[in-house]
Formats: sequence, C-alpha cells, structure tokens
Amino acid sequence: MPQYLISMRAIDRKTRRFIAEPGEALYLEVPDGQLPDPSHKLPTARWLTRVRDLADGQADGVMSDGGDILVFIHGYNNSPAEIMQRHRLLQLQLSAAGWQGIVLSFDWPCENQLLNYWEDRSDAVATAKVLIEDGLRLLGEVAGRECQTNIHLLGHSTGAFVIMKAFEKATDYRELYQSNWRIGQVAFIGGDVSAASLDADSAWSRNLFERIMRLTNYQNAYDMVLGVSNAKRLGAAPRAGRVGLSSRAHAKAINVDCSDYFRNLDPDKQQDKVGWWPHSWHIGNPVFALDLAMTLEGRYDRHYLPTREQVNGELRLKPGERPKFERKWLKRDR
Repeated sequence: MPQYLISMRAIDRKTRRFIAEPGEALYLEVPDGQLPDPSHKLPTARWLTRVRDLADGQADGVMSDGGDILVFIHGYNNSPAEIMQRHRLLQLQLSAAGWQGIVLSFDWPCENQLLNYWEDRSDAVATAKVLIEDGLRLLGEVAGRECQTNIHLLGHSTGAFVIMKAFEKATDYRELYQSNWRIGQVAFIGGDVSAASLDADSAWSRNLFERIMRLTNYQNAYDMVLGVSNAKRLGAAPRAGRVGLSSRAHAKAINVDCSDYFRNLDPDKQQDKVGWWPHSWHIGNPVFALDLAMTLEGRYDRHYLPTREQVNGELRLKPGERPKFERKWLKRDR
C-alpha cells in the first residue's frame, strides 16, 4: 500500500529534489519502498478523498460509519529515510495491534545534523501554521462531509512543539477557530516541550486543550536526548518527555511513565530501530503500539488499559512482554 504524506519541504530548482528548507504544502502518495519525491504529488482533492476512503474502509468497498487517521509529526534531525521508516513501522505495528486506521506523516523540513537544532526549531514555528491551514483544516473538512472520520495526532520530539504551535496559530484563522472542528487523541513521545506548558493554567496550551479529547504524554526518564536538549537551552525548563507532567497538569492530559519498561528493554532484541534508541524506542515496539492503539480508540478508561499499571499513584507502562491481544479491546469490524 502506498504511504500518504503532507510535505512542507522546498524543491531544489536544479535537481528537482526535496531540500531541508520550508516550501509550499504538497500532498504525496509515495509508492511502497520509495522515498518521498516531488513526482509523487497528487491534486489536493484527490489526495484527501483517497485518504478518507482508506481510513473509512471505502477504498476496499466496505461501508463504514467512520474511521481513524493518525497524523505523525516527526522531530528535528530526521532524514527522509528515517521519516518513512518510522511512518511504515507505525502503520505496520498499529495494524498488527488491531487498529484499523491509516497513518499520515506531516513532513516538515529539518536537517539531518545535530547542530541544526535551533534552525530546525525556527522552521518548526513556520511549519505550524501550515499544519493547521493546509493539514488539519482540510482533513477535518473532507472527513466530516460524508462520514465521521476521527483525526488524531502523534508528535515525536520537536513534533510535539509543532503541534502546540499549530493550535496557538489556529486563532489567526477566525472562521476555523469559531467553527466546531475537533481533534480526537493527541500523544507525545519524547516530547520536546516543557512540562509546565501542559499545566491547566498554561496560556500556551489553552487552545490545544479546547480542541482535543485527550493528551497522553509518554515519559522516559532515561531519554538522554532531551537531556542534551536541556543543555542547549542553558538550563531552561525540563521537558515533558523526560520528567513527565507536573501535579498541575490539565485534566485532559495524562502521563504514562515508560521508564521502568524502557530500562528492561534489550535494544539488540528490537528488530526495528530508527534513530537514537532512548529517544525513539517507541516506534517499532509492540507494547507501545498496542497501548497507543487502545488510546486512539478511546473505548476504555485510560487508567485501566491492560498495558498499564498504577504504582504509587502514577500510571506506568507495564514492564515485561506484550499482553496477549484480544480483539475485543479495540473496535470490532466496522
């Protein structure tokens, strides 16, 4: 099956290849096994219809009362090859966990170099506007015309920052902001935003929490990349992906501490690894995939998923093997 992306990368005039600079939004249908290329562009309306039909099962001739789309927003220092590998792993493992939706990627320009952190973050700010205007707004419109397709977001690292910036920018679009558009589930992995930014009294996240059903923050205290990220900020606020949420977190936000689970993992036994292991272990891990799948479905109380446990009042991902999957945990065939 081809993969579907919204690319924000500019195109080099000579090579006609994508480069790590912001450009106009292009809607891509990438053949399986290939990397994104400008030649994969589809007309916007056709791309949106194909995505909706795949999410709802209509592409296979199956009538549905609604489907699910997960928009994946990657972090900085990601090459196109890494982005596509993560995209494909997410789709593969979520499907294996019983989730019936489709993964999209929102590919914003970033260099494949550590020293480009601040330039990439500046590009992320510029990209946030496009995520709202040319991404979530259009997806929401086409999803609501003939069916009730649920739109969800997954932000990795700086991708969490892009999501929060996008909702901040949403107020610039009065017609959109005054409408009843909504996002279902939002999840952060290795979230490169401050823990305090997700507090109930945070002005920055107010627009986000007004428009979503729930936010799940997956925390890993052993995330060394976010430690480096803190050093780059000369001691700025600790990041949610490493320290978790504060005691003042918004009621729609929940923290899942994955530290004990991660500590017991053997990276040599995880066949599919992309990027820095402590920061990116989630994608390719079947227990995380099952937990995320059930989170996206939203059928059960977030405190009682079979992949989680309560320890000293905190919610943690259970150490050990993936629980035996039972299809009743997720939606039955639509």
